[in-house]
Amino acid sequence: MKTVILEVASLDDSLAAFSRAWKTGKGEKAARIRFATPELLWRVLTAKRWELLKTLCGAGAVSIREAARRVGRDVKAVHGDVTALLNAGVLRRTDGGIEFPYDAVHVDFVLRAA
Repeated sequence: MKTVILEVASLDDSLAAFSRAWKTGKGEKAARIRFATPELLWRVLTAKRWELLKTLCGAGAVSIREAARRVGRDVKAVHGDVTALLNAGVLRRTDGGIEFPYDAVHVDFVLRAA
């Protein structure tokens, strides 16, 4: 199963992970998509976009029209969500349409006192 970890990490933490991978020549074991703050993560991953990701998990490349049909929403609204997810690096564009190239998602962040 191909899993992606969505996590909250500071810019310094992200740069340190990149630097380690660069120096060792070995990437991280799991795919990761990092967000600077929990607020940014939830701004990008709205309830409708989360539903879209669940539908696209393991589905391969599909057109935006097909994605809209699968989630039962209009194409224009799904197109806006797809654009936001593409810009955030969560989805990718392929010759066959759009793709979420993972079978599972793990969300990882810690809520701390203010």
